[in-house]
Amino acid sequence: MEVVYRCCCGIDVHKSLIVACLRRGGKQELREFGTMTCEIKALASWLSEAGCEMAAMESTGSYWKPLYNLFELLNLDAIIVNAAHMKAVPGRKTDVKDAEWIADLLQHGLLRASFVPDRAQRELRELTRYRKSIIEERSRELNRLQKVLEGANIKLGSVIKDIQGKSARRLLERLAAGEPLDDCGEIAKLLHHSLLPKLDEIMASLDGIITPLQRELLAQILDHISDLDQRIHKLDGMAEAYMTQAQPDIVELCRMPGIGQRSAEVILAEIGTDMSRFPSSAHLCSWAGVCPGNHKSAGKRYHGRTRKGNPTLKSMLVQCAKSASRSKGSYFSAQYQRIAARRGKNRAAMAVAHSMLIAIYHILKNKVPFRDLGADYFDGFYREHKIRSYLKRLQALGWEPNASPASI
Repeated sequence: MEVVYRCCCGIDVHKSLIVACLRRGGKQELREFGTMTCEIKALASWLSEAGCEMAAMESTGSYWKPLYNLFELLNLDAIIVNAAHMKAVPGRKTDVKDAEWIADLLQHGLLRASFVPDRAQRELRELTRYRKSIIEERSRELNRLQKVLEGANIKLGSVIKDIQGKSARRLLERLAAGEPLDDCGEIAKLLHHSLLPKLDEIMASLDGIITPLQRELLAQILDHISDLDQRIHKLDGMAEAYMTQAQPDIVELCRMPGIGQRSAEVILAEIGTDMSRFPSSAHLCSWAGVCPGNHKSAGKRYHGRTRKGNPTLKSMLVQCAKSASRSKGSYFSAQYQRIAARRGKNRAAMAVAHSMLIAIYHILKNKVPFRDLGADYFDGFYREHKIRSYLKRLQALGWEPNASPASI
C-alpha cells in the first residue's frame, strides 16, 4: 500500500493513560504518557521534535479533548477518528496493539477524519447542549410533580391543561404550604379569567388526601422547577451574548417555518456558519444523519435507514420538522402530508428535516433569504395524470360529467 505520511503517530487515549506509537518509515517507537496537561505537553514536544506530520486518535468519550486542545494551540496536525471505522483484528486487544494499529492505518491513508469545529464553536456546543439537558431535566421534574399529585388524589392536571402555568403554580404553592383551598372566592382570585368557568371543576380536583410528607415533597419539586427555570433563562442570555456575530444568520433561519430563536441557536452551534467545510448539502445531510441510508445488493435496494450522525442536530431538526408540518400553506407542510399518507409520520418528519437542512445549507453558504415554494408546489407534477386519476375516482363514486352536485 502507498505510504501517505512518512512520519505519523497513532494515539490510544484513556482517562488516565495515553499510549502513543510513532512510525518513521518502517520503524516505530512506543511511549506512554499520563493525561495531565504537563504530560500532554511532553507528548506534543516529543512529536514536534520527531517531525510528526499527522497524529490520529479515537473519539473516545471526551478524553480526546485535552489532547486536541493542546495540539491545536501548538499547531500540531491531528485528526479524530470514529472508532467504528478502525476496528482491529479480533483477539489482539491491548493498548499497545491499538496504538500500533491506528498508526499503521494512518500511515497508509486509511483513516477518515471526523469533523471537529474550532474551539469557540466547541464551547458554544457545550453551552447549547447543557441547556438542552436542563430543559429535559425540567420536563422530568414536571412528570414527577404530576405523579406526586396523582398519589395525593389531586386531579388538577385533568382540569387545567398547563400544569406549569401561573394559575396552577399559585394553587400548588398554597397546597404545598398547607393553606386551605375550600373558599371559592379565594381560589377565584388565584385563577386567570379564562379558567373561571372551570371553577367548580378546579375545586373538585383539589379535594384530595395529601399527607405532610407529600406536602414537603411537593414543595421541594416546585423549588427545583423554579431553580431550573432561572438556570434556563440565564443560559438563554449567555447563548444570545456569545452568538451576537451570528445574529443575522439566526434571523434568516427564523424565517423558515418551524424554526425559532432557540432552535436556530442549536443548529448554528452544531454546524457553524462556514459551509466551506462541507463540499455540498448532501455531505452535510449525511453528516447530520437525516438522509436515506445506502443498502443495495444485486441491483435490489433494501431498507434506507438513516445513519446515526449528529444526535443533537438530528433531534432538533426532527422537532423543527414536526413544527413546520403544522404550518399550513407552506412547502414543508405539503411535503409532510404527502409522505405521511404513504410512509408514516416518522418517515415524513425525517424527510422534512432533510429538506430543511438542505435549505439551511444554501441560506448559510450563498447568503440568500429563505423562499417558501408554497403548498401547491407538488400539484405541478404530473398534472394531467392527476386530473385523470381524480376523474376516475369521482366516476367510481357515481359522479357524471353533466350531473349537478345536488343530484349525486
